[in-house]
Amino acid sequence: MLSAAFVVLVLVGIGYALYRRRDLGTSARRATFDTLHTASLAAPSLRQGLTEQGAQRAVKHLRALLGTAAVALTDRSRTLAIDGVSHNHAAEAIGHAKRVLERGATTILGAREVSCGAPDCPVRVAVAAPVVDGEAVVGALVAYGRDTSAMLVRAVEEVARWISGQVELASADAQRTQLMAAELRALRAQISPHFIYNSLTAVASFTRTDPDRARQLLLEFADFTRYALRRGGEFTTLAEELRNTERYLVLEQARFGDRLRVSLRVAPEVLPIALPFLAIQPLVENAVRHGLEGHAEAVTVSISASDEGSDALLVVEDDGAGASPDVIRAALERGGVADGTGGSVGLGNVDARLRQVFGDSYGLVVETAPTAGTKVSFRVPKFAAGVRAEPSGDGR
Repeated sequence: MLSAAFVVLVLVGIGYALYRRRDLGTSARRATFDTLHTASLAAPSLRQGLTEQGAQRAVKHLRALLGTAAVALTDRSRTLAIDGVSHNHAAEAIGHAKRVLERGATTILGAREVSCGAPDCPVRVAVAAPVVDGEAVVGALVAYGRDTSAMLVRAVEEVARWISGQVELASADAQRTQLMAAELRALRAQISPHFIYNSLTAVASFTRTDPDRARQLLLEFADFTRYALRRGGEFTTLAEELRNTERYLVLEQARFGDRLRVSLRVAPEVLPIALPFLAIQPLVENAVRHGLEGHAEAVTVSISASDEGSDALLVVEDDGAGASPDVIRAALERGGVADGTGGSVGLGNVDARLRQVFGDSYGLVVETAPTAGTKVSFRVPKFAAGVRAEPSGDGR
C-alpha cells in the first residue's frame, strides 16, 4: 500500500526530474506542480473517511487528476459521488464496481458494459480500481472515458492507492480518538473515592469552627468535580488545567494543613496552549499521595510551566518519599491500564495520551528514588495539528 506521503514524494521527484530535463520546459514543471496542488485540494475531504459528503467534495479534484470524461467514487453499497458528463453512466458506478468490490482487483469494462451507444456520448470504457482500508476493500474509484490504455489503468490504480492512504489515515485518527476517549473515561473513574471522602470530611470539620471556609471549600470541591467529570473534547488549555489543579490542592491543604506546601511558577505566555484534558492534576495527585505516604516531614509540591521556544515545559516535583524506579517503570509500561494502585496508574494514563497526541518524544520523563522525592516533566508543542482546546463550560 502506497502511503499519501510516499505518493507526494514520488510526485516531487518527478517534478525535480522534469526540472533537470530542460527540453520539457516550464510547462512540464507547471503540470507537475498543478498535480500536487490538485491532490492537496482533495486530501482534506478524504481524511474524514470514505463518506458521501467527503466524496462529493473530493470527486471533482479526482477527475482533474485523471483527466477523464467522468469519475465516480463508491463505498461497498452505493455510489457516493460522481463528476463529469457521461450520459448518466457514472450513476451506475456501484454496478460497474461490483467485480472490484468482490475480488479486490482492478477491472476494465468495455463498451458492451458501459456505453449507451449515443454518438455524442464520451463514454466507451471504464476502469475501476479498489479503495482499501488495511486489508479490506471499502470502495472503488471508477473512471470513464472514450478509450483505454495502459497509462489510464496505471493512473486510476495510483489515484485509488492514494485515496486508500487517506482513508487509512482517517481510520487511524478515529481509532486514536476512540482510544483517548476510553482512557480518559478510565482516568475519570480513578478519581479516588478516598479523596472525595476526605474532602467532604475536611469541609464538615470546618462547618462549625469556620463556616466561611467550609463554604469556600465546598465550592472548590463542586468546581473540581464539575471540571473532572465534564463532557466534551479531549483537550483543554493549560490555564484551565492549572486552575483545576489549584482547586485540588486547596482541598488537600485543608486536609493536611502545614504538612503540604505548594509552589507554583508559570510563564504567562504558555497559559493559552492546548494539552490533553486531565494531564497535570493526576501528576499532582500522585505527588501528594505518594510524597506524603510514610513521610513524617512537610512536603513541598512544585508546579512549573516555562516557555521553551516551540514547546512549553511542564514540571511537577515533590521532595517527599520518592519511589522505586521499577515501580514507576511498570506504571508507565501499563499505559492507561489500571492495576488498583491508584496514583501511579495516573502516570501511565497521562503518558499514553501525551504520546498518542504529540508523538513518543512528548511522553513523561520521571526521575525518582526512595527518599529522594519525584520529578515528572513533559513537553507540549505550542501548536499541533488537530489539537484545539474547547471551553470547559463550568461557568467559572
